[in-house]
Amino acid sequence: MIYEPIIGYFDFQRFKQKVKIDNDARMKYYNNAIIGLWVPTIIIILIIVFTELTFKEIGLTIPTINTEQLGKWVTYLGLGIGFLYLLFTLYYIVGFKFSDKIGKELSKKKKEELEKSVIEPLLPITEKEKKRWNYVSLTAGITEEVIYRGFALFAFAYLFPNLSIWAIILFSSLIFGLAHTYQGFVKGFIRTTILAIIFCINFIGMDSIIPLIVLHFLVDYIAKLGD
Repeated sequence: MIYEPIIGYFDFQRFKQKVKIDNDARMKYYNNAIIGLWVPTIIIILIIVFTELTFKEIGLTIPTINTEQLGKWVTYLGLGIGFLYLLFTLYYIVGFKFSDKIGKELSKKKKEELEKSVIEPLLPITEKEKKRWNYVSLTAGITEEVIYRGFALFAFAYLFPNLSIWAIILFSSLIFGLAHTYQGFVKGFIRTTILAIIFCINFIGMDSIIPLIVLHFLVDYIAKLGD
């Protein structure tokens, strides 16, 4: 709640200046991001190892459909949105590799998006950066789901047992949105918060973050595709 929105924001502002004069700025930023995400994740793993908390309680388990907490309508709607999001992402990733038409379409959409985006300096350009981006995407997929979905939902439910499940979902999603304020208010905070709510619904609906780890990785991975 403090580190990511504040320190992370100003760190990104410094990076945007460095990347103009330092060819290795992106690689350094990627490395710091990987370390910065794995440190709290390792701490969470240690908490699991040395306390009664289990991997299953934070969603590291085989997915099963659970409609008890949110009801059938919300659960299946959330799962449906998540599934469509997965298909949309796979369409562009697979299509980019095998279809010139889809590749050009993705490049066009990416160009239009970047013209309005503040994160353009962050995206990989060289082959070396694109290879490192794979690890950034994988790290974000695993660690952010463990931190902001699996552990956060459990922790808030444990610390505030009188809160409704929706309050807990909103609280953890707002924190996830705050962690992305460096991307801007609307596309960073607002859009990411909404996406986090959908991910939370999917986590509760499947009792597992494993499918979300895969989807999260693909969503970040697709950013390196296109010109």
